[in-house]
Amino acid sequence: MPVLVTDYLWTQTDSAVWLTVPLKGTKVSNVDILSTDEYLKVHYPPYLFEAFLFEPVDDDRSTAKVGNGVAVFSMPKRTNKVWEHLMTTTNDKEKKEVRERSLLKYQEKLSAQSISKAKKQHADKKYALERMMKLEKEKKDGIQKIKEKEREKSTAELTAWKLRQKQRAEQEDQLKDHSQGQSRDGLQSMTEKQENACSHGASCKRDLKSDSEAKSKSKKKDLPAPRLVGNIQVTFTPRLFLTALRETRVIEEEEWLKQQAEARRTGNADVEELEDLKREERNPDWLKDKGDKCFMTGDHLGAVNAYSLAIRLNRKIPALYSNRSACHLKLKNLHKAIADSSQALDLLIPPVCANAAARTRAHVRRGSAFCQLQLYAEGLHDYQAALKIDPDNEALQADTQRIREIIQGTAASH
Repeated sequence: MPVLVTDYLWTQTDSAVWLTVPLKGTKVSNVDILSTDEYLKVHYPPYLFEAFLFEPVDDDRSTAKVGNGVAVFSMPKRTNKVWEHLMTTTNDKEKKEVRERSLLKYQEKLSAQSISKAKKQHADKKYALERMMKLEKEKKDGIQKIKEKEREKSTAELTAWKLRQKQRAEQEDQLKDHSQGQSRDGLQSMTEKQENACSHGASCKRDLKSDSEAKSKSKKKDLPAPRLVGNIQVTFTPRLFLTALRETRVIEEEEWLKQQAEARRTGNADVEELEDLKREERNPDWLKDKGDKCFMTGDHLGAVNAYSLAIRLNRKIPALYSNRSACHLKLKNLHKAIADSSQALDLLIPPVCANAAARTRAHVRRGSAFCQLQLYAEGLHDYQAALKIDPDNEALQADTQRIREIIQGTAASH
């Protein structure tokens, strides 16, 4: 049997009623509210509050605020008048009918809201699809216009080239006719000379030779002109990331690559202080691998020492700070874990796909340290930042929801 709540408070004006129901320390998520224009129910096991209202209210304009251990309801009246009581006095049969009628109305209201929400989502999807199709069409139309311009340009160039070829062929035909006329005149003069004087035989041979040379030259001129040649130079932009060009941020990616290259070249340790180290111990990458192995074997203090020495050699590698933060978490050095994670995030800029996983780990480690210090709001902020980078991570989703529940439970208890 539920425990009926009787220590409620209510007040009214001619146009509205305000009702305050105590929640007796229960969590907000455990409160079940059902309201219509004539019935109100607040159920939080094992407590139950029911109100069969004296007059109908406007349920569509009614509001409810749950928090700080109370539920406050604001209900506008349908008729402007002062009520004698908050609840009407009815028998059990009438109360049962009111409950059933209110439950049916509430279910219809939820169904209508669900249908309205589905229609809105469908309309949003339809609008997004139409917008995307419109953008694709505009893009295709733009490409088609460029193609048409290039086609017109190529057609004009081809027409001009054909005209030049035709003019060149006409000039060669005129030159050929002129050379043939000269050849005929030469032959006629040679024949006259042979008939008149045989002494000019040698001269005739030379004329015949020159005539044959002229003919061979004219034949060469009949050949078509050689085709025009040219070189087309094709260059491709180098792509160091696999992201599509329309989706990537080229400037940020190039800046990240430049930053990583600079970090590999930079060494800011005092060589005199580290001259006793071996050659491989002066390599930050070697020290990082050593720290990773120590961490895997459970030697967290040894891993911290390895990462710290690597940081002394090069303070611009974000993985060193992030990994040392994980070690500090294991050793319960929570403030140091927060400082190292923050330093790693400062170095993981600009945010690009290449460092997304590293940024996620750094946010999770700093958020975990905040939560262990009972700074749940700061921890939730970091987990939400990590979830924004990797929204499909189920473990992150579960941890973020757990932190929300802790915050809500803390607020409800106050």
